[in-house]
Amino acid sequence: MPGWKVALPAAAALLTIAGVAVLARHRGGPPARCAPGMVALGPRCCGAGQRLEGGRCAGAPSRCGAGLTLTPAGCAAPRAIVRIAAGTLRLGPSDWEAQGIVEAREVFVPAFSLDAFEVTEQPYAACVDAGACAPLPLRGEPGVPVTGITMEEAARFCAFAGGALPTGDQLAFAAAGPSGRRYPWGDTGAVCRRVVFGLRAGPCGWNATGPELAGARPDGAAVHATGRLFDLAGNVAEWAAPDLPGAEISGTHGGSWADEAAAALRAWNRRLLPVSTRAPDIGFRCAYAP
Repeated sequence: MPGWKVALPAAAALLTIAGVAVLARHRGGPPARCAPGMVALGPRCCGAGQRLEGGRCAGAPSRCGAGLTLTPAGCAAPRAIVRIAAGTLRLGPSDWEAQGIVEAREVFVPAFSLDAFEVTEQPYAACVDAGACAPLPLRGEPGVPVTGITMEEAARFCAFAGGALPTGDQLAFAAAGPSGRRYPWGDTGAVCRRVVFGLRAGPCGWNATGPELAGARPDGAAVHATGRLFDLAGNVAEWAAPDLPGAEISGTHGGSWADEAAAALRAWNRRLLPVSTRAPDIGFRCAYAP
């Protein structure tokens, strides 16, 4: 009996140590980022049954995440447009990271409509086939956003689709809403399951060479009365129309898969670039009359 009195505490201690080790391994693993129905493969979230080849989700998926459509070439977001009611966009340096970057102002934004998803390779390829868009090197996945596109090329697609590039105020208002949210989903919680960022050098992945599937992070959508808008923060930074017609500089909004800091994902964040810029982390979506 005395031997049991010594052995039981020792066994309990060993179990505690083992439990701590398992928890440490779990916490040290890759952060949870893929929605149900998707599988984490390297830095990507692919459809169930797919494999990762050269950074691409390859093969026919057997299942996709909620809201995405099964196609033989991969998971893809459907065409959807969301109407956004008129309201007042309030920008100001109340966020300490905005101080010295954002000019405090209020601007009325008339009602408009916006693509629920970033423009992906599938509809862009259709525009090229119709002779209305410039050919671009594509990754071969129907559901990933188009990248490496200039502002003018993006505007040409939007005209083909019956719309135009959104203004910077429209993109900011779509993300912030009338309440002035810090992020499209709210004021806190820039985590890997909500937003595609930090995939090149952490914190959400490593060695990514391009964006994720459009709509792959539904938990980070901006909710409006008539629908949800996906990836307004992260995945690809999105071209806005220039402030003045013919300007050689315009803004991209929302941050991207390559950004490592949450500040890049803020609703107010924009990066000014020459309109001729091509980059693997810049894409776009289109705006339409209400």
